[in-house]
Amino acid sequence: MTIRDQVRFWLLACAAFFLLVWLFSSILLPFVAGMAIAYFLDPLADKLEARGLSRSVATAIITALFFLVFIFVLLLIVPLIGSQLAGFLERLPGYIVDLRNQAGPYIQHITDKIAPETLNSVGESIKGQTANAIKWAGNIFGNLLTGGLALLNFLSLAFITPVVSFYLLRDWDKIVAKVDSWLPRRSAADIRQCAREIDVTLAGFVRGQSTVCLLLGLFYGLGLTLVGLEFGFLIGLMTGILSFVPYFGMMVGFAVGLGVAIAQFGIGLDVVFVIGVFVLGQLMEGNFLTPKLVGDKVGLHAVWVMFALLAGGAVFGLLGVMLAVPVAAAIGVLVRYALAQYLDSRLYSHAPHPIAAGANAGGDVNVVAVPGNAKQVSGGNAVVNPQQPAGLDTDTGTSPKKSDGRNDPQL
Repeated sequence: MTIRDQVRFWLLACAAFFLLVWLFSSILLPFVAGMAIAYFLDPLADKLEARGLSRSVATAIITALFFLVFIFVLLLIVPLIGSQLAGFLERLPGYIVDLRNQAGPYIQHITDKIAPETLNSVGESIKGQTANAIKWAGNIFGNLLTGGLALLNFLSLAFITPVVSFYLLRDWDKIVAKVDSWLPRRSAADIRQCAREIDVTLAGFVRGQSTVCLLLGLFYGLGLTLVGLEFGFLIGLMTGILSFVPYFGMMVGFAVGLGVAIAQFGIGLDVVFVIGVFVLGQLMEGNFLTPKLVGDKVGLHAVWVMFALLAGGAVFGLLGVMLAVPVAAAIGVLVRYALAQYLDSRLYSHAPHPIAAGANAGGDVNVVAVPGNAKQVSGGNAVVNPQQPAGLDTDTGTSPKKSDGRNDPQL
């Protein structure tokens, strides 16, 4: 199979993958969730298996403990979040009115210094861009909400995901070995290397970033609650969860928290305390949490992750959000591999033969005599052994044969 055939095959495989995801996107979420759970629990199952437990017993223990802890957390946090969310939505119109009253004099003072024509044009532009942004965000969240509600109505996520995760976790090593046996032998080493890099990138980012989001959510929630902000725990927790999308969670949480603080306290010292909580959270994330838990070895740029999550949510809804990071990690590793192959190829660093380079540059190829039996090339000069008679081959000492041009070396 030529390189062109291989490229065509892999492009067709990728196209078929995305086509199947699009066709079955309405039912794939429980299976993708189960696969993700099995993938992240596989190292723990391997450790228990190494201690003497059978794979089936280890899988049963791990799966049961995981879903028990998950249900306990849901029962503990969901009622608290639900009550705070209901209260926040009830108070939201009042917050908007109070915020307008608080910020009205300052806005009026600024608008008085701006020409009416400029103010009108800026206002129209802001209205148009805001409408487009709201429509775009509404489409994304509509896709997410529609997919999530459909799955919750049929209870498929609750019943299918544990079963899928159990069987995949039990047979994970067998599945990996079987897929490895299907790899083309000539490219098996490169494919395994790329798969290992994808595994390191994906596991490092998801595990590290999930831990960062959890710690940030707890810090923001407790910090905003301690400074007396209404619904501070809800705002802080949602800020931490949304921080999985780099910068997006911080910006949304800061805007909501600052707006609620101004509406609740007015312009004063309490607002400074709220700002201080977010500043401390950012300093803690940038200087300690992210470098220690995620690091810079995962190779996923923040902008690339943000684009992948938003694009996946816009196209496939909640399923697309779950697939976004694995697909982004795979594409990143494959692009780096292709770039490394290009930089190591003659397409990047093709150096012509020195004699050809001198001739192409217009230099004369002169023959000079030096002692010894070695040939040298320097500055377009061909150097031969003066001890051999003229007309003899400099390597063999025989008369050169006439060439028909078919076997001449390519310079």
